Amino acid sequence: MFKVTKDMTIMQVLNQDREVAHVFMKHGLHCLGCPGATMESIGDAANVHGINLETLLNDLNNFFEEKSK
Repeated sequence: MFKVTKDMTIMQVLNQDREVAHVFMKHGLHCLGCPGATMESIGDAANVHGINLETLLNDLNNFFEEKSK
């Protein structure tokens, strides 16, 4: 199963499955196509946008866990 970490970029995660976009959107990360999505780590994005990193990672990994069933 694919495991999302704080060091990955948003684009690395989106490249695994574009349907995960709604999880990022739910957490307030709306600029999925901006240059930052390819360069900035998920940890950095969460920090900049005031998002709880642990909750975001849990939701992202839950998405991939459900997809693998």
